[in-house]
Amino acid sequence: MNSILKVDGLSKSFGGIQANNDISFDVEKAEILGIIGPNGAGKSTLFDLITGFTKPDHGEVSFEDRDITNLRPDLICELGIGRTFQKLKPFADQTLLENVTIGALMREKNLKLARDKALEIINFVDLLSKRHHYAKELSTGQRKRLELARALATEPKLIFMDEVTGGVDQKTIPGLVELVIKLKEKGITVITIEHNMKIIMEISDRILALSQGKRIAFDIPKNISSNSSVIDAYLGTIHVT
Repeated sequence: MNSILKVDGLSKSFGGIQANNDISFDVEKAEILGIIGPNGAGKSTLFDLITGFTKPDHGEVSFEDRDITNLRPDLICELGIGRTFQKLKPFADQTLLENVTIGALMREKNLKLARDKALEIINFVDLLSKRHHYAKELSTGQRKRLELARALATEPKLIFMDEVTGGVDQKTIPGLVELVIKLKEKGITVITIEHNMKIIMEISDRILALSQGKRIAFDIPKNISSNSSVIDAYLGTIHVT
């Protein structure tokens, strides 16, 4: 086993509501881990706990064998963990290039070199022709790519992606999925929340299924699709091959 991330007994309550209840799992280097579950299952809260935006009540998180529990988000980012958000909030009145350069400046203090690095990343996410457009001018799919580019600019070893295909039209989805696969090919570990079951089953090496704040399954996609607890809690009568 070559785990890059280990989560042990992570729990969090909000006003008596148990958002996450004793969740444990591990992630291997260059693995794609999918996280599924109905609305309110605790998926985004889990992201917040691991990436430092929310403090857990109990449990531990370790990244590359280092305890990162309760570290600030900026320190966690410096260690090599990036994140995209479901609610896209780029710097709307700045260009795409300026948005990504800001992320690159975390590692590269020379502005020219940071801009050069930003251009490489913008090219990687296939937005080079839009580099001088303001973020507010981009479509939802393009802003999803910008969100990813901003995260990649911080040079993450592990990236959390929240609803990568959410809110975009069908023709945009294949390109976004291809980007996720390219991240794995570059050696970047990916943990993604995704409601499109066909996609999550295709791209994930393993899947963590949550329901009512609890882990109900953690397995390879084939086994997840036939797991009775997952079917009852989330998949219903959907049959995923």
